[in-house]
Amino acid sequence: MWLRVQTFFRKIRYYAKKDIFTLRNIITVIAVLICFYWAWGAINSTTRNWNLEEKLKSKQLEAAKTKIEVDKYRLEQQYFETDEYKELMARMKLGKKAEGETMVILPENSENARTKYLEKELEESEYRSNFSQWLDFLFG
Repeated sequence: MWLRVQTFFRKIRYYAKKDIFTLRNIITVIAVLICFYWAWGAINSTTRNWNLEEKLKSKQLEAAKTKIEVDKYRLEQQYFETDEYKELMARMKLGKKAEGETMVILPENSENARTKYLEKELEESEYRSNFSQWLDFLFG
């Protein structure tokens, strides 16, 4: 029994030396490992570049938004410094008027006046099918 096991292992060792661990097979395995390493590096660098590009795009978009916001605030500030704005605020807040104008102060609308047109709009808007709307559009 022991002899059979020894013989079996000797056959395996001979087969491994003779057919598996040849110089050609070792070079092929090393070449395949180098190719895998190169492919892994290429995928890694591509992924990293893509992520960095996405970050760059988001930062550029954020910078553009901030620039637009700053421009808006500058224009708003320029508007607040104009005579037109000052006159408008004086009219609204202080009740001032220009020369030759007459101020008319109107009372608040009553509840009937506020709801008058709302009820009319609801009555006029009836549902019509799409086909009848097309017929009205085409033939009047």
